[in-house]
Amino acid sequence: MARTIYSEKVDLIIKAREAMLSAIQIYNNPLISFKTESFIVLSLIAWTYLLHAYYRAKGIDYRYFSKSGRRKKYVKNSDGSIKFWDLKECISKTDCPLDKNTTNNLNFLIGLRNQIEHRKASGLDSYLSARYQACALNLNFYLKALYGEKYGLDNNLALSLQFSELDYSQSKVIKDKEGFIPQNVISYVADFDSKLSEDEIKSDKFAYRLLFAKVLAKRKGQADRVIEFIDPKSDLAKNISKEYWIKEETEKQKFSATLVIQKVKEAGFKNFGMYQHTQFWKKHDGKNPNKGFGAMVVKTWYWYQNWIDYIIGELGKK
Repeated sequence: MARTIYSEKVDLIIKAREAMLSAIQIYNNPLISFKTESFIVLSLIAWTYLLHAYYRAKGIDYRYFSKSGRRKKYVKNSDGSIKFWDLKECISKTDCPLDKNTTNNLNFLIGLRNQIEHRKASGLDSYLSARYQACALNLNFYLKALYGEKYGLDNNLALSLQFSELDYSQSKVIKDKEGFIPQNVISYVADFDSKLSEDEIKSDKFAYRLLFAKVLAKRKGQADRVIEFIDPKSDLAKNISKEYWIKEETEKQKFSATLVIQKVKEAGFKNFGMYQHTQFWKKHDGKNPNKGFGAMVVKTWYWYQNWIDYIIGELGKK
């Protein structure tokens, strides 16, 4: 019996590794445009296998069933086979070994999959790549943490070479592609992120981000790696040419109407309430998307900081 459990666990671990390697291979393939959809589906399958292996080893029944007394009645698929837990169910259990930030990442990808299941996900390949990267790194981490270093994917992964230079102009092209992202996806991302704390948003287990700087000069005989890691406190890091540092807000902070009013009152306009705010945005066409004062998120309009500044500026003139 123990031998059977062990072999089933190993088989599931191997499937988890192969599914994630397939996801990464497809995502890095320059000839494939169906990257996001393929990566999400395969990576979620990989995580499902990994957690099934964990529950199998722990002797936890990861099949859907109902109980009548001491007897289990298993839920069946349409073909008559027993239905196993999906990933959402796996990560919802108290026995789940994953940390909070990793489950946040997986819950996000599950929800994103549901958003794009029946439509083309244009523009998402770069827009959310930090979350895909975190998903892959997290699986590699837990493969080793739960089952040992020999199951890690480190030796199977390689850097994807680029046909275009990684510079500021490329980042602007990537940014421009966001205009093709479906509104339902934009709303989903904003709504999901609004429920996370600042620390959860910044966690590299939720989204893994890197800052690139071009190396202009190298010592003779030094290996030419595309990416080199340096100590951020070192002289080299401190002396990186400032022209290669990109500081751009990726997601503007959003304010509800109540928060806008609070900020305006704190600026000294004590009589500015909800009625005054409503009249103000109607008069100044504040909800016109072309003016960039805010955005619609899940049927609710949110305002940006520049709207608060605009109100205070206009009221100050009076």
